Amino acid sequence: MIEVQHLTKRYGRFTAVEDVSFRVERGEILGFLGPNGAGKTTTMRILTGYMPATEGKATVAGYDVFDQPIEAKRRTGYLPETPPLYPDMTVREYLTFVSKISGVPSSERRNRLQTVMERTRIADMANRMCGKLSKGYKQRVGLAQALIHNPDVLILDEPTAGLDPKQIIETRKLIKELAGDHTIVLSTHILPEVSQTCQRVVIINKGKVVAVDTPENLTSRLRGSEAMYVQVDAGHASADAALGGIGGVTRVQRADERDGVVGYEIQSERGHDIRRALAQTVVTNGWGLLELRPMRLSLEDVFLSLTTEDALASAAGAEAGGTGETVQTAGEVPHA
Repeated sequence: MIEVQHLTKRYGRFTAVEDVSFRVERGEILGFLGPNGAGKTTTMRILTGYMPATEGKATVAGYDVFDQPIEAKRRTGYLPETPPLYPDMTVREYLTFVSKISGVPSSERRNRLQTVMERTRIADMANRMCGKLSKGYKQRVGLAQALIHNPDVLILDEPTAGLDPKQIIETRKLIKELAGDHTIVLSTHILPEVSQTCQRVVIINKGKVVAVDTPENLTSRLRGSEAMYVQVDAGHASADAALGGIGGVTRVQRADERDGVVGYEIQSERGHDIRRALAQTVVTNGWGLLELRPMRLSLEDVFLSLTTEDALASAAGAEAGGTGETVQTAGEVPHA
């Protein structure tokens, strides 16, 4: 549905986006993640035809955003970081205006307007002036204007910026409900936004793509091994040697200890499931097994790893095991 190939944007000597490539499949929610100033908004503006690229190619629903801009825009809904509302219009007036300039046929406008207002939960604000709306409602009206012409693609730039926790939850739920009917690119620097909303992630740093994959695959491959946490009540005995002797275990480290109860972080070879062996070892020795769970890197750990100078070179070249995707470097076009 969206394909970006070797996209570059320069402002004089400054390069805002360099050789960015990625794909978004139909009905997918893709998180476009990066620190402030990484090039997210610039990429979004190029995709929506708001500004031209210096080099590269981008297509939306099969239409080149540079060579066929009108057709591409007809199939794109865009919510910039600051919703483009007219404060002296009511919500209904504003959405009617947007529907006209978006090419919604006059015979369909009333039904389309009502459908979009109900879907974004702003019908009760239809006669309220846009300038009098709360931040949360302004975001919803902004999303409604992006949806009014029923586009194939939605591009949302920081859709929950400045919202309170309740509004954030409501907006995330709404975005997830839109998936399937629409292909969504969600730009953000808020990590929970990605892990709770998006199916795949593009991480960009200093204008370059450093990873493209699911959050789960990124966390597992950056760790480089499997990791388990086990909490054992061995009394006065030490479980270190017994746990370290399990086949496939590569490292045993005490994580915490209190009143004879010891928590261990245990790493094993990738693809080696040691859960049964861990439980059997503890039980056979007559110890108490209090906790056993996998340990995963958080998305925060992944983000920091991939956007820290010392980690970029090694992370960008990492590969997934099994059937997962590779971590793509800038210049490659990953296929979902």
